[in-house]
Amino acid sequence: MKEFIAVCLAGLWMGVGSANDWPSWRGPFGNGHAAADQDPPVKLGEPKWSIDMQGRSHGSIVAKGDRLFLNIALENEKVGEVIRNAQYCVCLNRENGEIVWATEIFSDGLTQRLNKKATWASTTPALDDDHIYVNFLNESTVSTTALDYDGHLVWQTDICEYKVHQGYGASPVLYKDLVLVSADNKLGGVICGMMRKNGEQVWFDERAKLPNYPSPVVLSVAGKDQLIMTGTDKVTSYNPLSGEKYWEIDGSTTECVTSAVTDGTRIFTSGGYPENHVSAVVADGSGEIAWKAPNRVYVPSMLVKDGYLYAVMDAGVAVCWDSATGEEKWKGRLGGNFSASPILVGDKIYAANESGSLFVYRASPGEFELLAENKIGDEIFATPTICAGEIYLRVAFYDGETRREKIVCYSK
Repeated sequence: MKEFIAVCLAGLWMGVGSANDWPSWRGPFGNGHAAADQDPPVKLGEPKWSIDMQGRSHGSIVAKGDRLFLNIALENEKVGEVIRNAQYCVCLNRENGEIVWATEIFSDGLTQRLNKKATWASTTPALDDDHIYVNFLNESTVSTTALDYDGHLVWQTDICEYKVHQGYGASPVLYKDLVLVSADNKLGGVICGMMRKNGEQVWFDERAKLPNYPSPVVLSVAGKDQLIMTGTDKVTSYNPLSGEKYWEIDGSTTECVTSAVTDGTRIFTSGGYPENHVSAVVADGSGEIAWKAPNRVYVPSMLVKDGYLYAVMDAGVAVCWDSATGEEKWKGRLGGNFSASPILVGDKIYAANESGSLFVYRASPGEFELLAENKIGDEIFATPTICAGEIYLRVAFYDGETRREKIVCYSK
């Protein structure tokens, strides 16, 4: 693999935003839905392209125009003749996977002890027409960095001090002129809004001194846009522009990972410590919990389609509920353990397990219908990216004890 350097190795990126792009965590609509007119393959053969990628990283890939972007971390890895500990944002050519540029965000600083499933690059970038926004924990500080599309640093803002309990994986979300960032942890969490153009902090809210992992999400629910954070034993709704707290209720566990979703009336949350739960919170500030289920949907975020809630439990069981009543419509065993979140494409759900298989099944309340099981590699922790009819996956392979990551693209 090419040595990582903080310069642009190719011409200017000229893409424009469209439904064929994947601009941030959970995709173009922020809810795990790909554009409905996509037609990615269901049964996968040979990839369109595949490239080696150094490091161990579980963040997802984002796409805009003719480029892909992802975060990576090198932990005691050899680059050329040098052992590196560093965190990067990397740009790839979307057509063939070749590295366009790689910008070092931090050198060294990979000092805290992480959970074995966590990495130093478990966050996903966010894209607008001007900048690439990335979150990293380095040493004991969470920071947000903005790069231009040549890979040059534009600004960098420290968010807060951070003490690792499991790891850090909260991705930035964009809303109007702001980039929104969260960093819940045992030293005292923060959620804040910063100006996209310069990183200037517009608002922030201090949160509980508890470990917690969700990315913030802006949902259009109960007649207005609400910035939703779950965990620290609460479900909290903010005005995304000002940080004003619309409402907060006891409706969550201490530690959550998933990003909330909505059917327009209810917000669906899930957590896994100290108890398992899936909850339907009425989003009008009344504090009402419409229904609750004891299932363990701790890490993979959920999906809503046409009045039904779909989830993959951590232990490899797909499930469908009526979103209004919580009535369970079906369960279907996929197999393996899951950390990646499922992606909805039309009436199909794509879900990858930790053992390197990508499952495709029907998003229909009638019955569980498995369409395909595709063995890709030995590990998949990053959520798939599906746009322009193509599937981009971050996959790990083992040769004995030697682990190597690849970025692979599948197309019809």
